[in-house]
Amino acid sequence: MRHVAIFAFPGAQLLDIAGPGDVFSEANRQSGQTLYHVEVVGMAAGPVVTSSGLTIQATRGIADPIIPIDTLLITGEPDLYAKEIPDEVVNWIRANTDGARRYGSVCGGAFALGASGLLDGRAATTHWMHGERFAQRFPAVQLDTNRIFTTDGPVWTSAGVTTGIDLALAMVEEDLGRDLALAVARKLVVFLKRPGGQSQFSAHLAAQTSQKTPIQAVQAYVLENLAGDLAVPILAKRAGMSERHFTRVFRSETGKTPAEFVEIARLDAARRLVEDVSQPMQRIASRTGFGDMVTMRRAFLRQLAVSPLAYRKSFARSA
Repeated sequence: MRHVAIFAFPGAQLLDIAGPGDVFSEANRQSGQTLYHVEVVGMAAGPVVTSSGLTIQATRGIADPIIPIDTLLITGEPDLYAKEIPDEVVNWIRANTDGARRYGSVCGGAFALGASGLLDGRAATTHWMHGERFAQRFPAVQLDTNRIFTTDGPVWTSAGVTTGIDLALAMVEEDLGRDLALAVARKLVVFLKRPGGQSQFSAHLAAQTSQKTPIQAVQAYVLENLAGDLAVPILAKRAGMSERHFTRVFRSETGKTPAEFVEIARLDAARRLVEDVSQPMQRIASRTGFGDMVTMRRAFLRQLAVSPLAYRKSFARSA
């Protein structure tokens, strides 16, 4: 039996805890065996009020005797990225990962692992909104906010809250095989595998987060004219700016260069069309502005780490 401990800060996000917890418990049900023993650890044993106001029970606290842990997950809370991690939590994490087979984090929990030094020199991810702050605080970590989850030796880290489910499913697959992990995914009605390199960034979400400025107007134009010429000189002219000033302002407001935004916008559209098996790949490439299949394939590999054909195989639907 594998002992899974999920550490919950006061105000933790419930889905950070419940998502992985349900994956492991469903693995028990699907196998008909108690393969995982899951417990929540808090600052102290007792109720932990989550960010939603719902309460979850911690079976023990960090001052209680250490029990051998197979898998330790540190979950986040909405403002953890802006807080100092208490020394007693850092010490507890270090003590309990020393003999663990693997350990990791969900969403902002990466800030606690970062504070412990356990991510130094390793690949990791966290929620894309807090990536810049994370990189500043923990420069020794090889941060990649373009991934749903990462693995590096015993270290497993995931991005936003729902990706804790992806992370736990990957752990179950590693432990018990694809068939059982797939049975768990089917029961929970989730994908067994989203592409591991699927971007956390959405062009449409980015367009909504910008203030109503010339940059937002350009973003809207891009989304409505994906097959057109979206070179920087043309977009800068629409914004009424010089190319250099436009590029600088665009990146400041969106966190992306104009070229990056255009590619991701086209990729968002192409992904939806690729899921439709009736759509020829060359037609998709033309409709979304890539022009040809080679260029589209390169964009898929760069942003999603899968080819269009592999993506279609995972997400295909009928017309």
